[in-house]
Amino acid sequence: MDFSDEDDDEDCFGSRFNDGVNEEEEDEEGFVFNDDVEENEEEEGFASDFYKAGSDWSCLVEDEETVSSSVKKMKQSNLFQIWGLQENSPDTTKKMKQTDLFQSWGLQKPSPFTSPASNSAKKTTSALGKRRRDSSFSNDSPRPCPFYKKLPGTPFTVDAFRYGCVQGCSAYFLTHFHADHYIGLTKAWSHGPIYCSSLTSRLLRLSLSVNPSSIHPLELDVEYTINGIKVTLIEANHCPGAALIHFRLLDGTCYLHTGDFRASKQMQTHPLLFNQRVHVLYLDTTYCNPRYKFPSKEDVLSYVVRITKDFLRKQPKTLIVVGSYSIGKECVYLAIAKALGVKIFANASRRRILQSFGWDDISKNLSTDGKATCLHVLPMSSLKVERLDEHLKIYREQYGAVLAFRPTGWTYSEKIGEHLDLIKPTSRGKITIYGVPYSEHSSFTELREFVQFLRPDKIIPTVNNGNAGTREKMQSCFREWLRR
Repeated sequence: MDFSDEDDDEDCFGSRFNDGVNEEEEDEEGFVFNDDVEENEEEEGFASDFYKAGSDWSCLVEDEETVSSSVKKMKQSNLFQIWGLQENSPDTTKKMKQTDLFQSWGLQKPSPFTSPASNSAKKTTSALGKRRRDSSFSNDSPRPCPFYKKLPGTPFTVDAFRYGCVQGCSAYFLTHFHADHYIGLTKAWSHGPIYCSSLTSRLLRLSLSVNPSSIHPLELDVEYTINGIKVTLIEANHCPGAALIHFRLLDGTCYLHTGDFRASKQMQTHPLLFNQRVHVLYLDTTYCNPRYKFPSKEDVLSYVVRITKDFLRKQPKTLIVVGSYSIGKECVYLAIAKALGVKIFANASRRRILQSFGWDDISKNLSTDGKATCLHVLPMSSLKVERLDEHLKIYREQYGAVLAFRPTGWTYSEKIGEHLDLIKPTSRGKITIYGVPYSEHSSFTELREFVQFLRPDKIIPTVNNGNAGTREKMQSCFREWLRR
C-alpha cells in the first residue's frame, strides 16, 4: 500500500489497532493503506528526521548560513495556521503559504502563481528531491517487491501489482477486488497474465478497464495447473469474489495464501484443508491482536435488524442508510431489505457493480429511485452527521429522520465485546448513527482457531508486518497457538 501507517503503539500490534481509529483518513472505499515494502527500519530519512525533531526542526536545514531571516523567524504556530488549526495573524500570514511547505518537502514544483521560495527552501527542496530519487518511493522506477508477495519455488506473485514487472514472475494472482490489493492494475497493464476469481475478473473489466486478454478467470473449488503448479481457489468469506489460493508445487510443497478472509468452520471441512498439510500459510493479520474479539457476522446482522425494526416502530418515517465500500458489506443491507420487505437504493455506479455479481437476491432488489424505498446504500465516508443531514434534505417530504449503520470491525470496543446492546449510537438532531462491529476480516480468536486447525509449518503475516517489533509479537502469538 502506498501510504504507511504511523509508528506502532507499544501497547498493541500496530497503528491500525489504536483505539479510536480516525476513519476520516480512509479513502472513499474505506481502505486504510499501509506500507508493505521491506525496508531497513533503522534507515534515516527526511520524514523520520522531521518527526524526531519535534518543534525544533532547524536541525533539518543542512547549511544554516543560507537560511534567510524570514525562515529564522518562523514559528511552529505558522504550521498550525496552514493546517487550519489556528487563526492567521497579520505578521505571519504573508511569510508562508501552504504551497511553499509542499515545495520544501519536494512534493510540489514551484508555480508562477505561488510566491518564490527562499534560498533555504530551494536548497531543502533540492536535497529532498535527491532523497526521493534515491528512495523506494521514487516514481522513476518500480519499488522492489517484498518477499511475502512472492511464492518460493514458483514464478508467481500474489497481490503485487503495484511493483510493476516483477523479475522472474510469469503469473500475477489477485485475491480480491479491494484497492489495497489491486493497486497498480490499470488498463495499461502489460506485465503478465492476471489470475483471479470469475467475479473479480468481471470487476477488473468493469471498473478498471483492464484488457480482457490479460485476465484469466478461475472458478472456485476447481483445480487448475499453471506452469506445472496445481492452483485452487477457495471461498474467503470476505467480499464478493474474494478467494483463498491453494498452491501445490511439483515436490508436494503446499502454500495457502488467505488474501483477506474471515475464517469460518466451513473452511475446516474443505478437502484441501481438512487433514491436509500446509507448509507455508500467508495469513491475513489485520486483527491479529488480543483486543479484537468481535462477535460473529450473524449476531451483528440480527442486532442491526432488531435495531431497525425498533426504530421504525417509534418513528415510521425514517430513512435507513447503510455505509458500504465499493464492494463488501452487502449482507448488512440485504438482511435489512429481507426483514422489511423493501428494495435497496444505490447510485448508478454501485448498481452496475452489484449487478455484475450475478446474484439474484441483489439484482432483483435494486431500486433506481431513492424515493421508492426507505433503504439507501451510501459510501462509508458519507456516514457523517453533516452529510447524512444533506441526504435527508433531498427526501424531506417523505422522511423526518435518518437511522444509519457503519458496519466495520474498526468500530469494535473491548468494553462492549460481544454485548451489542451496550453500543451507544451517535445522535444529533434528526440523525442517528450506529457503529456496529461487522467485520469481513478474522477476529483474533478466529485467527487462533484457524491456525490451530491448519497447523502450518510456517506462518507469514501479510498485514501490519512493516515493523520488526510488530512481526515478533505476531510470531510470538503463532508459536503459542501451535504449542497447544
